[in-house]
Amino acid sequence: MEIENKIILIAPYLKLKESSQKVVDRNNYYIDVYLGDLKEGVKVAKEAVENGAELIISRGGTATMIKENVDVPVVEINVTGFDLLRVIYPFVSSENKKIGIIGYSNVIYGMKSISNTLDINIEYYEIKCNNQVEKQIRKAIENDVTLIIGDTIAIKTAAKHGFETKLITSGEEAVQNAILEAQKVYQAILKEKKEKEMLKTILDFAQEGIIAIDKDGIVNVFNPQAEKLFNLNQNNVIDYRADEVLPNTRLLEVIKTGEKELNQIQNIGETRIATNRVPIKVENKVNGAVATFQDVTKIQKLEQEIRRELNKKGLTAQYNFDDIIGESKVIKVKKELAKKFAKVNSTVLIRGQSGTGKELFAHSIHKNSKRKNGPFVAINCAALPTNLLESELFGYEEGSFTGAKKGGKSGLFELAHRGTIFLDEIGKMDKKLQARLLRVIQEKRIMRLGGREVIPVDVRIISAANSNLNTEVQNGEFRKDLYYRLNVLELKIPPLSERKEDIPALVKYFSNKMTKKNNLNIKFSSSVIEAFQKYNWPGNVRELENMVEKTIVISDSKIIRKKDIKYILPERNERNEKNNLIDIYTSFDNIEKQVIKLLTGDGLSKTEIANILDIDRSTLWRKLKKYDL
Repeated sequence: MEIENKIILIAPYLKLKESSQKVVDRNNYYIDVYLGDLKEGVKVAKEAVENGAELIISRGGTATMIKENVDVPVVEINVTGFDLLRVIYPFVSSENKKIGIIGYSNVIYGMKSISNTLDINIEYYEIKCNNQVEKQIRKAIENDVTLIIGDTIAIKTAAKHGFETKLITSGEEAVQNAILEAQKVYQAILKEKKEKEMLKTILDFAQEGIIAIDKDGIVNVFNPQAEKLFNLNQNNVIDYRADEVLPNTRLLEVIKTGEKELNQIQNIGETRIATNRVPIKVENKVNGAVATFQDVTKIQKLEQEIRRELNKKGLTAQYNFDDIIGESKVIKVKKELAKKFAKVNSTVLIRGQSGTGKELFAHSIHKNSKRKNGPFVAINCAALPTNLLESELFGYEEGSFTGAKKGGKSGLFELAHRGTIFLDEIGKMDKKLQARLLRVIQEKRIMRLGGREVIPVDVRIISAANSNLNTEVQNGEFRKDLYYRLNVLELKIPPLSERKEDIPALVKYFSNKMTKKNNLNIKFSSSVIEAFQKYNWPGNVRELENMVEKTIVISDSKIIRKKDIKYILPERNERNEKNNLIDIYTSFDNIEKQVIKLLTGDGLSKTEIANILDIDRSTLWRKLKKYDL
């Protein structure tokens, strides 16, 4: 038997087969129609199911018998009022026939309504199953019934006893209704099948072991990863009580308490497992429990892979507060303040001379914040021309400018989503970019260059400046509104000259780092440390680190003494004593200000100073006013 469709209709009698075929052909239904009465109908149904049928439509006793013998849904062609009226109407005027109806409750109820309306005297013989037909026939014989009306099984049985019979037939409207109902049922079957297949795929390919039990503790889910973790075949687990087949299970306890057990660690054999157990609740009643399991070593490996990928992209914070070396009171205060800043999401402005460790503080704040698992993106605003800086910060769409990458590129704000962006030397940002940055802070969204789509971003901004931004705001070089947006929290990092008591610890840290890296064994004498503490370090910690490295490289002995640094540590003259060394590790404006201040302090005339600087007197006067000298 070959079937073309998943739904078949089995008609118990020929006339129903013919009318059903008409309905199917007229409506182009994908349904195969067969003839089969009672046992023959069951035989047809079984064969059809074996060949892929998923739903059967039939009628009366045949439908009942099919339901008892196959495992697919059976939709019954119900007897309608029209069907009953058609069969009883010819006997309205018949006085010489005593009529009996044998059928299920729906047929009996419908026929009673019609007979009362038409004023026909009928005997009713209700059955609840086909096995009761014979008994009801005997009653009909006792009651002198001459005509039996019913479905196929009732008619056949009655005919054997010599009764005149009339079959209740189904009209096309009943067939149509049954087919529409069958289509709804089949759609529900397809939906359930799709959901089951989706769930199976999820369970089979999930990286976690997944186990579920019902309210009686019977295991009904045990996926492939669970098989690997427990070293058990699911055939030996599913349909068994969890406490009989699973060692140390707490799923039954979760059913009792109705409470979640999250992030628990347990051992299964020699494997350390991270597990979560939660109750399954239906209408607020515990109906089962589910647990997920992961091998801790795999979690650790995955975390390492993620960290490696982020490191490749430079999107992780590299430093923590422990990397900020120093025990001076001033640096301890700054670290404690920064730790408080880490607890909130407000913008932070870090101020300090070049080389004081502003970026270390930015990394540390991120690493101790709620965003620590998100990306950390850093950029120096003075390192790129304005147009390149803009494309780096906000990204661009394909074709937005000559040389634009195919497919476009994500900007740093997109990459920093749910993390932190560190904008170093923010004071060097162009006014146009300042306006765009202000918009990002206000609206929390960006638009790529050449793009039309607005992209939401959740980014904390930490910025840093070598110069006094407040002065630049007053001079109109930096937007006042942006300054106050960036300067919600301010952290001023002291120069090394204000925390010279930290120099011994810093020298030890840098020398250990250098000697370990190069497999050396060199130490600094106390006299060298004292000399370092007398120097003002205009380049701050960065200059000290360079000095330590340079000294180790050129030293010929294992202990560096004062004589070894004689020619590499700048002499301390009167100008040094007065803190008049020019700090070259800062902005051009600051260097210019220091030079002019130094020259004016030497008693030179304005004309002499202008000549030395190769500028005219009017330009000098403007600069004196600008720098308040």
